[in-house]
Amino acid sequence: MLRNQKEEVQALQDTLYVLGGKWKLPIINSICNGNLRFKEIQKSIPGITSRMLSKELKDMELNNLVKRTEDRDAEVPILYESTDYCKSFGPIITEMINWGISHREHIRNGKKDSLIS
Repeated sequence: MLRNQKEEVQALQDTLYVLGGKWKLPIINSICNGNLRFKEIQKSIPGITSRMLSKELKDMELNNLVKRTEDRDAEVPILYESTDYCKSFGPIITEMINWGISHREHIRNGKKDSLIS
């Protein structure tokens, strides 16, 4: 599919709008790693406050990234799950993690072109 530069920029802006910020990707990663309860998610992400987590989860629910399930009769009444739509972003998150690991090594080792091969 041929895209022009304007379409590519708009697509990048849309992606950053939905997933941008400090917390959304770590929240997605936490949920995808099996943390489904609010406290589990919060505990798995150093530095996030309950207020920020609550705000981000609501925003992510509006963007169809997470599904909030409430069962007042259950021992744990509220669970958060990633949607199939969110899971479609999984390979990109994996690549971002891999790039981040390589980047950290690149900076630590002071190598200029170690990532280009």
